[in-house]
Amino acid sequence: MAIATLDQYIAAAKQTLTWVKTPGRVTVAAMPYSAFDLAGNPGAGALAIGNTANGIVQNSSTTGFPTINAFGGGAAGYLSKVNFASTVACRILLVDRLFSCGAYTFNAAVTLAGQPSFASRVPNTDYKGLQIYVEQVTNATGNQTVTVTYTDDTGATGHTTGAVGIGAAPLIGRMWQLPLQAGDKGVSIIESVTGLVASAGTFNVHIVRPLWTGRIPAIAAGDVHDLLKTGLPVVYAASALWPIIIPDSTALGVPEMLIEVANA
Repeated sequence: MAIATLDQYIAAAKQTLTWVKTPGRVTVAAMPYSAFDLAGNPGAGALAIGNTANGIVQNSSTTGFPTINAFGGGAAGYLSKVNFASTVACRILLVDRLFSCGAYTFNAAVTLAGQPSFASRVPNTDYKGLQIYVEQVTNATGNQTVTVTYTDDTGATGHTTGAVGIGAAPLIGRMWQLPLQAGDKGVSIIESVTGLVASAGTFNVHIVRPLWTGRIPAIAAGDVHDLLKTGLPVVYAASALWPIIIPDSTALGVPEMLIEVANA
């Protein structure tokens, strides 16, 4: 049953997921970073994906993601509240990490085959709005550039991202979004991955579904976004909830979240 009224939300089953990362990380200001491999709650996940040939679909039971309890029979889940804060000013982007492949060498030229489907984690099997991110796994030497060939949201194959060079040698955890081909609204399959320019380092490629974003405007500040601010995006019991941190300064700080998932 969909949650369409306040009474339905009040009556819905709810669970609160904890996410906090404590060690910190040196960053470049205003650029996105992963904290997946850092200690905290949940514990550190493995940064390198471990599959370059096919890619994998991770879920809430994979080490590093918050565990989401199974919903009741036929129930639908929603992101209904986020209580968030950090020791540094930053923005937090929460996504469902749908598909991952890597870690690729700096000069990779790999065509994938037999990629697993993540269609069960895409509402109405509508791939519009899905995005591609690169995640640096080990420090790069040189200006790492990555190009991805993909199938778009309509099933058209052979589309190509912009070859983004980020202008510096990216360190571990650094992320950047790849722009889709002009006119495309989403992505459904990663077909191939090409790395250029750098002379060392490894990286992952991810397809993500954005769920929510919140801004922390000052040191040691925070906020609470209820269902009117989250917009109740659909969340699955298998969703791999992954915060991407965009700090204002050169430190990741200690970001934390309490994530409420309602299901009815």
